[in-house]
Amino acid sequence: MERIDVAVVGGGPAGTSAAWQAAKHGAEAVVFEKGVPRADRDGMGPDSTDAAGLLDYWVDLMGFDPDEIPEDIILRRLDGADFIGPSATLSLDNTGISASYPHFGCAFHRARFDDWLRERAEDAGGRYAVGDSVTSVETHENGGYSHTLTLSGGEQVEAEYLILADGPQRTVTVDTLDQFTADGHSIADVLDPSSVNHIAYQEHREVPEELYDPHRLKFWWGLMPGHTAYPWVFPNDGNVARIGLTMPIGLDIEDYDHRKWALLRSDDEKIPQGKTYIERLIHREYPEYDIEDFPLVEERGKRKGTETYAISSTRPIESPTRANIAVVGGAMGGTSAFHEGGDHVAVRTGKIAGRLAAQGQLDRYNSEWKGALDTEFLRNVTMADLVREYEPADWDRAFETAGTMTNQGERSLLGLLKSGLSGVKLLREYQRRKRSFSDGNYVQFSESEYSF
Repeated sequence: MERIDVAVVGGGPAGTSAAWQAAKHGAEAVVFEKGVPRADRDGMGPDSTDAAGLLDYWVDLMGFDPDEIPEDIILRRLDGADFIGPSATLSLDNTGISASYPHFGCAFHRARFDDWLRERAEDAGGRYAVGDSVTSVETHENGGYSHTLTLSGGEQVEAEYLILADGPQRTVTVDTLDQFTADGHSIADVLDPSSVNHIAYQEHREVPEELYDPHRLKFWWGLMPGHTAYPWVFPNDGNVARIGLTMPIGLDIEDYDHRKWALLRSDDEKIPQGKTYIERLIHREYPEYDIEDFPLVEERGKRKGTETYAISSTRPIESPTRANIAVVGGAMGGTSAFHEGGDHVAVRTGKIAGRLAAQGQLDRYNSEWKGALDTEFLRNVTMADLVREYEPADWDRAFETAGTMTNQGERSLLGLLKSGLSGVKLLREYQRRKRSFSDGNYVQFSESEYSF
């Protein structure tokens, strides 16, 4: 049986970053990646989705200098974002957070980004075992902890440290962590992807030139039911845009009044499919155009111009570091804006876990990722909780209020005064909820809850 220092399950941004830092700090690190083919990648790699964008400060959170990122990864510079409600719109040209990246953000090519991270990891001495998916992990205690990974081909590998980076699907994470949870207190209660994740769908479409907004993100809120359910548009190169949406799994159409939601119809017998939602969005926003005016770009995406994928939509957990295990990125429930999985969170948690494993200091992982990302987690978990029960009219009120409270992305005293009582109420409610999640209370499962 092969024995290595650090085994990494999953070769996306989190796992690759973990292997990169582990190898850089002298450990023998191997990434086990099942591998999927893509038309835009020479070989097999992680199951990348191209719904990829970065805000300016995310580059800093990942620990990159903007000049490090290769030019061919960046598809489009972004100058702002528009948040569109049923009848009100909020436009932001600044994130309001200090950053070294000189623009609002960028849309980027996720597969190229993954491949770039892999090159850095391999240059540092990390190894990739592509096509070898991990089917099970058994942890042993012999005065310390080690892990036996069984691979799809039947081979086994033993590792001192284990980094779980299998994304929001958590195909290995849940069973591995359940070795350390007591009866009636399963980690699946907070990480089961079939109940806590969102599902996302997107189409690569060519947008008519007169409609194409090449440097702005667009998000629609209050048009479709479900907690943090929304359509969006990411401009890419040329006139191509990724038009997609995210929504919770398992919604019941009977729970929603179609008259309130612009993208529902009276004859809907179930929640519409992503394809239907996109057609209805285009018809609503551009009534003089047909869906055929936005042709699919079939040579992009995973399946003839379309992609369906899971998004982490739960709050983060701590890892059982006492057992030499760290969970990173989407696998740990890492979140970004409104509970989406975030590449910046994946890269940063992966880098921290890899470095600490190589240094034999993985017991510091939970405190270090919170130290690096506490503000990001706290802000986004608070916002997601704040809008949990929002209906269409609530989104309009929030955008109207926020529009008078902001000044190029930053809250101003004059704006707060102009917004009146509604602005004061919104700010107070945000602050109240934020206090309830402070001191790490956004963590759903703490290390003390594992049983060893």
